[in-house]
Amino acid sequence: MLQLTQKETALLKDMKDQEQLCADKYTRHAQCAKDPQLKNLFSQMAATENEHLNTLNQICSGTVPSPAGGSKTMPTFTPCNCSECDKQNDKYLCSDALAIEKHASHLYDTCIFEFADENVRNTLNHIQKEEQQHGKMLYDYMSANGMYCAS
Repeated sequence: MLQLTQKETALLKDMKDQEQLCADKYTRHAQCAKDPQLKNLFSQMAATENEHLNTLNQICSGTVPSPAGGSKTMPTFTPCNCSECDKQNDKYLCSDALAIEKHASHLYDTCIFEFADENVRNTLNHIQKEEQQHGKMLYDYMSANGMYCAS
């Protein structure tokens, strides 16, 4: 059975809080998004964040689950047929989501180095890669819809 240090337990609590926030945000963002593609993307991401939360809960219980299957297929997005007002709404939601993914990925990057157990580090690394995939999907959606300006 996995024995966690006090520091590892505190880091897991922080990561669980972050995953819960992400899941809640994506659920709300799915309800607020105007473009059906974006609603679907947010719903899928909420489900993944809930999987992450379940994984972290298992680690807290002393079990290190094996990371889920390989990388997921990245979706292809087409420009939405939304009004300018709706597009601005969706851009705001995407920008907020991208910021939270950057934060989550950074949190995992730091935490991975703090765990003694290699299996835990590998599992956290897998989650971090999925967070980075979320960021890439958001970027791709925003780019397809003229919402991302790298200046």
